[in-house]
Amino acid sequence: MAKTIAIVEDDPDQRSNYVDAITRKGYEVIAYSSRSEALEGFDHGLPDLAILDIILGDEVDAGFELCRDLLSRSPTMPVIFLTERIAEIDKISGLRLGAWDYLPKPISLDYLSEKISSLLRINEARIQSSAGSNTAKIVGDMSIDQEALLVSWKEQPINLSGTEFRMLAKLVRVPGHAVSYDTLMNATMQSLVTNNTINTHMRNIRKKFETIDPDFNSIKSEYGFGYRWSVK
Repeated sequence: MAKTIAIVEDDPDQRSNYVDAITRKGYEVIAYSSRSEALEGFDHGLPDLAILDIILGDEVDAGFELCRDLLSRSPTMPVIFLTERIAEIDKISGLRLGAWDYLPKPISLDYLSEKISSLLRINEARIQSSAGSNTAKIVGDMSIDQEALLVSWKEQPINLSGTEFRMLAKLVRVPGHAVSYDTLMNATMQSLVTNNTINTHMRNIRKKFETIDPDFNSIKSEYGFGYRWSVK
């Protein structure tokens, strides 16, 4: 059965281009032009992946609100922001909400299609891993499965975004060794990434571990260089 992709885009030409390109890849595509229209559609059924513009009509943060709504209904759904808002604060806001990626316009339609396929494969691997497959690596009290993008700490699952997971995986590849900002930037697989962006991601990752373990302190800052995973 074909996966369903939701696109929320108020520009009719861009919306039509996205729908045509993604449909040609074999996906079922449902397109919406406004936040209210999308919410009504989501009440009837959720997609497997959502692509959201942020500014929709007169609503400058409509995409952010939609992301909150979608992830409250389906916390593991891959969400992509596709937008002309490329300020770092906007990107950080989107990723903090739980988006798997934040892509700037204009974008290659081939690249967008491949990004969708990649995220769906990752999500499918997460589902299969949760069902019993085990390819996890144990690092102290942490279990990390790089195929399924699953992390647990002291046997409690931690819900990381795709970007957060890739950064963590890079950090624990060689525990105890410092990982540079440049290496962590490359791990995000995104553009427009700065040291401040990395610091924000690391704070978010720490908070998610601390929710389970208030004494968590395995992520150490290496001033001016990057971060390391502490080995006790």
